[in-house]
Amino acid sequence: MKKLWLRIQLHRYFLLFILLFAYVQSIYMRISFDHTINAYTFTPEAAIFSLFKAGVLFIIIVFFIDKWQKSHVFSTQEMLKIFGWSLISYLVILKIIGFIVSFLFDTIERNFNQKTLLFTVFSDFLDGFIYGSFFLAYYYYNKNKNHQIQLANYHQALAENRIFQLKSQLNPHFLFNNLNVLDQLIDEDKHKASDFLNEFADIYRYVLQSSDKKLIGVNEELAFAEQYFRLIQHKYGNAYQLNIQTQNPKGYIVPLTLQLLIENAIQHNLGNQANPIFIKINVSENISISNNINRKPNIKPTYGRALNNVKEQYKLLTSQPIEIEQINDVFLVKIPIIDAKQS
Repeated sequence: MKKLWLRIQLHRYFLLFILLFAYVQSIYMRISFDHTINAYTFTPEAAIFSLFKAGVLFIIIVFFIDKWQKSHVFSTQEMLKIFGWSLISYLVILKIIGFIVSFLFDTIERNFNQKTLLFTVFSDFLDGFIYGSFFLAYYYYNKNKNHQIQLANYHQALAENRIFQLKSQLNPHFLFNNLNVLDQLIDEDKHKASDFLNEFADIYRYVLQSSDKKLIGVNEELAFAEQYFRLIQHKYGNAYQLNIQTQNPKGYIVPLTLQLLIENAIQHNLGNQANPIFIKINVSENISISNNINRKPNIKPTYGRALNNVKEQYKLLTSQPIEIEQINDVFLVKIPIIDAKQS
């Protein structure tokens, strides 16, 4: 009984619609037959009885749906089969109930003569067709809505799993590259290597913490980019220079994006004291990262695995793509800023 009440509560607006429709229908039928309007015209017992009959039909339809509908995909053939057999079963059950009631009240001859029987069968068929159509439309609408929610949840789970896989590739990439830098500094300058190691420990803590996040605030990522660039200066001095300009540092970004783009500029371009590589980060409606080009020998002009990795993450998180351009001697990457709603 409690389960039935919960179902009624869940579908109360649909049942209220059926009741109101049946009430309006009963008023119309009484006015059409009696050609007059009185207090009896507006009494609700006919509507309540129609709701009861509709409930019987709904139970029959659900029975056949459970029995015959095996696929989650909508099938017109299945629906017509379910609807057809439901109508036939509905008419048979109503006639059986009607016969039992007529037998108890000794009204079989009045209610089951040929004329009355044909009229009631036709009337019940029309009602069954109307209310059954309402129910199937409501049922398949809810089924489709739930399917879309499940599909969205499934794709979100896939996206989050894909993002986690991509992030798991970035951490070793970051660690490997910086350990290479540390290895070179140990040979060149042990004091610089010691300072580098201390700063690297603080920075890698950020990397580990951000690994659990799909997105991070632009301000946090900018601060990390500056801290990371100080590591670079331990090895290269002023051969590479970073300039950050911010107009609208709100919103979110994929963690480690700026670090990867700074690393990309350094990896592919040769800078020195006389001709430095200028890396500029400008934050406005989006984030643009640019650098002048001075290709290192024997380095192929590719975007690199790490940058492609970030592009894949953005595809999963936003409809706005990463833009990559090369204009004359400037390499430019535009990163969309993701707002809280998208995240």
